[in-house]
Amino acid sequence: MHNLSPQNDIRNGPQGQAAHPEAIAHRERLELNFYSVGDKAWCLVGNGLSNQTFVRGPEGIIAIDSGESVEEMEAALKLLREVTAEPIVACIYSHFHYVNGTQAILNEGNHIEIYGHEGIAANLARFGGEVAPRSGRGLVQQFGTMLTNDGADGLLHCGLGLFYRNPSHAPFTAGYLPAGVTFTDSMQTKIAGLDVLMNHAPSDATDSITIFFPELGLCVNNLVWPALFNVFAIRGEEYRDPRILLTGLDQIVDFEPQHLIGAHGPPLSGPNLDASVLNYRDSIQFLWDQTVRQINKGATLAEAAHAITLPDRFLEDDLTKEFYGVAEHHVRQIHGGLFGWFDEDESHLFPLSTVDRNDRLIEGFGGHAQVEAKVTEAIENDDLRWAVELATWLVRCSATTQANRDTLATCLRTIAQRTTAANIRNWCLTRALELEGTINLDRHRTHRFSFAQVLADPARSIATLRVILNPDAAVGIEDEIAWHFADGSRCGLRIRGQVAVPTDGAQANLILTMSPETWASILSGRLPFWDAVTEGIVSISGADDRVRGFFAAFDLPGFANR
Repeated sequence: MHNLSPQNDIRNGPQGQAAHPEAIAHRERLELNFYSVGDKAWCLVGNGLSNQTFVRGPEGIIAIDSGESVEEMEAALKLLREVTAEPIVACIYSHFHYVNGTQAILNEGNHIEIYGHEGIAANLARFGGEVAPRSGRGLVQQFGTMLTNDGADGLLHCGLGLFYRNPSHAPFTAGYLPAGVTFTDSMQTKIAGLDVLMNHAPSDATDSITIFFPELGLCVNNLVWPALFNVFAIRGEEYRDPRILLTGLDQIVDFEPQHLIGAHGPPLSGPNLDASVLNYRDSIQFLWDQTVRQINKGATLAEAAHAITLPDRFLEDDLTKEFYGVAEHHVRQIHGGLFGWFDEDESHLFPLSTVDRNDRLIEGFGGHAQVEAKVTEAIENDDLRWAVELATWLVRCSATTQANRDTLATCLRTIAQRTTAANIRNWCLTRALELEGTINLDRHRTHRFSFAQVLADPARSIATLRVILNPDAAVGIEDEIAWHFADGSRCGLRIRGQVAVPTDGAQANLILTMSPETWASILSGRLPFWDAVTEGIVSISGADDRVRGFFAAFDLPGFANR
């Protein structure tokens, strides 16, 4: 299995976290440090998941990225003010992940121009909505947000930063301000009296840019991370095409920078900078090339993932070690990005249902007790791949027990303690604790609507209802409801043939009239729909029983009949 430490080489982190010794050493690179980069730039590492960067120009300071919250950016500004009182005159977003603290810059009394790729606004809008439960669950698992801060199962770090959100920054006030100057491919301009070149360079976000200050020999980017680049995010994400990443990395090499600041991790400087970037680039090309080679030879997904391992030169370089994700998973993602889920393994064409398959496998092995014994044997023999597979049969069969869940948790905890990769450690520990009943992720398996998100775009929230339609409950329903809001806006949703289709509401046979605030209260769970009708803040035009039947077809407790 991927780069696991020996059984007898598990160490304790600073708060007693049981982990791979290299994972513990990597934590030191992510500690809080306000780095000086050359004589005209600073980079704050360890304030959150991402860095905040400041560049001095003749006319003032340029801020690059503002973190997850106003409080995070305020902490960065406090450190900046220990070295300079010069005003911030501009802000550049490297991509949409870290734009939520910008209001803190204005709170200092600065007047700024904001620059960024034109795709930022759309990317911010698309997160949540239809896939919110899966996205939220994946984030909790990958970043270990439900892990404690200490003890063997404690959060060690998140690979790219110490934590997803710094606990000291609560309540994480949103302070996003949209870019006033946007571009699609590239933009060359002067900012704060400095020449600046901004190139579109997709990375883990389609709107990522690379920023180069030729007068300073400084490049700020979201491509070179303090770990092997994450082609696959275990939390679940869109495909990150390595071929596009290579283009962005080649651009960095062409700039011949003297200093390199990333969105994550410590800055880099010195004569060997180009060699470091080229090595990073080549690790990504190696994974893509060798995956394609194996696919062309007829390897199945599992065969390709097992056949491809990173050469030692990448595993010995801190920039390309598996501190975040792992190469084996990146191989699988490249296959999926190129060819989808079918890997020419005949058994994958029409597989049995999970429970049916596991019941048959357990029976074929001689029964529950025999499989349990095999799991124990595999754990004792350090055969963790086999132990996990056998344990999942027992957990996902028709006769599972809590003891089976505990056994699988033991397997996952063992992997967590021996992996270098933060994503794997956090995911395995979170899942282990859930299996044992210590934490509960059920809230991340149901659709929850935020009051603020619904209020910001009521029409989108109504369109999102289509993914929580229960088709069995919608049999025979052929109705359309129009929402007429007090602000004059209107939209609709039609159920036909067990599918919910967004409409403009013009042809609806049922009409609801309410304020956007009332609708936001209903969807966010603050106000049951039928209580709102009783209180007279929602009016119905059409047959009440048809509205009841319509809403009863959706998996949302607030719509339930009273």
